[in-house]
Amino acid sequence: MRPDVVGALRRVLAGLAAAMLVLAAPSWADGPTATRIPIAVADFDYTDTSGEAGNQRAEHAARLEAFARMIRIDLADSGKYRVVALACAPPPCSAGRTQPAILLEDARRAGARLLLYGGIQKMSTLIQFAKSQVVDVDADKLVFDRLITFRGDSDEAWRRAEQFLVGELVSPNGPH
Repeated sequence: MRPDVVGALRRVLAGLAAAMLVLAAPSWADGPTATRIPIAVADFDYTDTSGEAGNQRAEHAARLEAFARMIRIDLADSGKYRVVALACAPPPCSAGRTQPAILLEDARRAGARLLLYGGIQKMSTLIQFAKSQVVDVDADKLVFDRLITFRGDSDEAWRRAEQFLVGELVSPNGPH
């Protein structure tokens, strides 16, 4: 083979190898947290209007805490969101217990672009409603508003409702 052809071939192969390295190398801009949307998840409020005789406050408080905790975990695991912690004084950080302007300011201070909040209402032994909304903190604009119903008042029923809500939030039609 002629030396000038060999040299040209080597330059082409070296260029291809360099291009492959650049394409294969991770980019800092595309890192796992660079594209994630910072979201603050407020505690959810709970109302029981079922009129049931038994006192279920402890069970509902535990399920409500687990509901919000699992939303935070599942949103973080989704790859779409980076969950930031809210710090309200006094706690808890919920739309029903914190003035809206203060809750938004707490979300801004935490570095959130979005704020998720909501509440659950137990209508009867079989039916519960979960209302959730997301506000774009910078634009002060509602960008997500869902009311879901779920059957039952068990750990499993609450977990299914949480998973459905997270599915809505991470879907292409969810807030962004």
